[in-house]
Amino acid sequence: MWPSPPDIPRFMYETTLRSDLDIKEVTAESMFQDVVTKGEKSPSMEMVKPYDVAAREGRIIVSDTVARVVYLFDIPRRSMFYFGRRGKGQLKKPVGVAIDKDLNYYVADVSARDVVVFDMIGHFKRKFGGSKDLTKPTDVAVSPDGERVYVVDTGGVASLNHRVVIYDKEGNKIGVIGERGAEDGKFNLPTQAAVGPDGTLYVLDAGNFRVQAFDGDGKFLRSWGGVGPSFGQLARPRGLSVDSEGNIYVTDAAFRNFQIFDKDGQLLLFIGGKGLEDKPGVYLLPAGIAVDETNRVYVVDQFFKKVEVIRRLSDEEGRKLSKRK
Repeated sequence: MWPSPPDIPRFMYETTLRSDLDIKEVTAESMFQDVVTKGEKSPSMEMVKPYDVAAREGRIIVSDTVARVVYLFDIPRRSMFYFGRRGKGQLKKPVGVAIDKDLNYYVADVSARDVVVFDMIGHFKRKFGGSKDLTKPTDVAVSPDGERVYVVDTGGVASLNHRVVIYDKEGNKIGVIGERGAEDGKFNLPTQAAVGPDGTLYVLDAGNFRVQAFDGDGKFLRSWGGVGPSFGQLARPRGLSVDSEGNIYVTDAAFRNFQIFDKDGQLLLFIGGKGLEDKPGVYLLPAGIAVDETNRVYVVDQFFKKVEVIRRLSDEEGRKLSKRK
């Protein structure tokens, strides 16, 4: 649990997802109460190199850059399957993923320079972007109303296209945020984006070691961060997400943890740390992170090939657990 005693715990490890063995009957009492984390059988399907994660209403999608598919852990149907391997929706190198309010899945394909959209059971719907719009798309985020799609274009060392491209829900380009630079509103190797419940767009400006916030139209609002080893600073930031209260979560592959900030950039808590033994809260190569509508946190670790699920505790739960300790 985090934070450690004597502080009242706010988060608690719940389970780990790796393969089809990790899914079985789930009760209404707790979505993950009966999720299996160990089994005697060999898995028929397991992740190879997970990268990013998105979660909504019990559907957890995970991109895999080596298997070149997106895995779906479908909790309501107690099943795991993948999509993106064939047909019009075949993926070359899926990286960033997102889920909209209608449970459509968005996948940024960095090699194809496309954003590919699938329905809730993984059927291809459409794609947009292409080399005319995007140089190196690494992530995608969708506004709460589903009307705007934000695609992070990392650009690369030789490109000035370090930016966020805005599309409408049909995939029509309607605007661009930023270019390469270090000033407010500009980016250096941006990698991830997330939209808060109020529509604020947050962008992980990895090369500038900061998070930048914009309104829905792309107007710069604020930023925070900075390179360094101290709490609240960033060293190798990789994943970004926002919870239902507007708190921002950032994974860091150098710190081997994720930090939680309020909307003004004040550090609230960090969770995790380095270790060679695969156990809760131990990360060697953390990457994507997501927070769903229940404020469960999903953390990808590429080295351990896992998605860790961490549940946010209510004040009452935290107090009860603190008294037990």
